[in-house]
Amino acid sequence: MAQVYRWNTPQAQRPIIETAVRTLEQGGLVIFPTETVYGVAAHALDAQAVERLIHCKGRPEDKPLALALARPSASRDWVPEMSLLARRLMRRCWPGPVTIVFREGWQTGLITRLPETVRRYIAPGPTLGIRIPDHEAIRQVLSRLPGPLVLTSANRSGEPATVTGSDAHEALGQTVDIVIDDGPCRFREASTVVEVDGQQLRILRPGAVSAEMLQRLTGCIVLFVCSGNTCRSPLAAALCRKFLTEKLGCSADQLAQHGFLILSAGTSALPGQRATPEAVAAASRLGADLSDHLSQPLTQSLLAQADFIYTMTHNHLDTVRQRLGDSDAKVALLHPDGHDIHDPLGGDASDYDNCAQQIAQAVAARIESDLWPCHLPHAPSKT
Repeated sequence: MAQVYRWNTPQAQRPIIETAVRTLEQGGLVIFPTETVYGVAAHALDAQAVERLIHCKGRPEDKPLALALARPSASRDWVPEMSLLARRLMRRCWPGPVTIVFREGWQTGLITRLPETVRRYIAPGPTLGIRIPDHEAIRQVLSRLPGPLVLTSANRSGEPATVTGSDAHEALGQTVDIVIDDGPCRFREASTVVEVDGQQLRILRPGAVSAEMLQRLTGCIVLFVCSGNTCRSPLAAALCRKFLTEKLGCSADQLAQHGFLILSAGTSALPGQRATPEAVAAASRLGADLSDHLSQPLTQSLLAQADFIYTMTHNHLDTVRQRLGDSDAKVALLHPDGHDIHDPLGGDASDYDNCAQQIAQAVAARIESDLWPCHLPHAPSKT
């Protein structure tokens, strides 16, 4: 019978992590809470433990198991040739309730280092599934192990997934070593399983993330950056939306359905500030609308999700690069010739018009050179 550990106090968590790591290294099976449903895991470097996992679930041996990794960046070692679409999903969905099934780009990755038996259980066919769970217990354990976990739902094959620790214990407590109980899962629904084949996305199993949300998550996110986010970067975003809607023949509200999300932020912005009246007027004279704009500060989350980040000046560019961290976003000055676009704040209408014209020309050039070639005009299909 499994030992149950309650993940309910910070004092209890460190010894639970140490016990779980030791158990997995010794070939044991551990039931973890995740944000979706409870999962049962074995160390992927231990072939006997993975076979034990298969048998305790009564799972068909030809049904692929997923790998659980500690952090999104680790997936690049397992899928070294990751498509643009897959990179977008990886950045925006992980950690979180999405399992990505890769059809290409993984065959030369770290899977070649796993025992042959384990490889057969994980990738019996042409795909590899990877998950980055969003729960501190399993992520801390993963960070301490010399390899990934093989993870599947904590229930007998064919039975409903378990969403509480007690349910997981009742389902598999006789065949595992440890149950980490953190009460009800956050979503109480299995992860959405999506297959990526080049630039095509297919939903293999509906789950916590809807098809509509996946469509937004796979779009091209463009982030314009200035200082206060009340004139230059909002102008750039508004003009970018205008030009894209004209090119696509859609409304601004339909841009996300066509694969684009256009944002702006400021390196020293206060949240919730309106665009300056002069910027609103200059945008209007060019056929763009800034009346509903509210400023937002530049955050790590915005930087991590963006595909393209365009700054108004070299100082903004330096700031973004210092904050960017681990990202494959393209970061550049908005002006293709490398010129700063200076702040019109305090100037008259002609100053704002000159600034808006510079921004309009630069945005149009970036759309043609950068944004349009990477456009993925698709919506997730369902099996």
